[in-house]
Amino acid sequence: MLQDSTIRKSLDQYIQRRILEIPTEIKQTFPAIKQIWKCENEIDFLYGYYVGKIEEGALHYLLKATRASAGGYVDTFEIRGIIEMQKMELQKAIRTAIN
Repeated sequence: MLQDSTIRKSLDQYIQRRILEIPTEIKQTFPAIKQIWKCENEIDFLYGYYVGKIEEGALHYLLKATRASAGGYVDTFEIRGIIEMQKMELQKAIRTAIN
């Protein structure tokens, strides 16, 4: 899917921008995660939440950037893999917001 290096680079930059926005989003959107969501592990909950949010945003971003339809060109598993390569940065952003 992402054989075009400019599209891949652009997607990586999009994901990195989203990760940088996460601490502010968490502070504004999730002030009391344990109380509201009855979560034992905030980091795991938020990690899963933001992987999904970034994946959804990346899919929309790619479709818009490439003017492609969703049929066959965009592989969501590949997008998820790209996001997972940023796992440490994403977890660090979440920890920063929680602490």
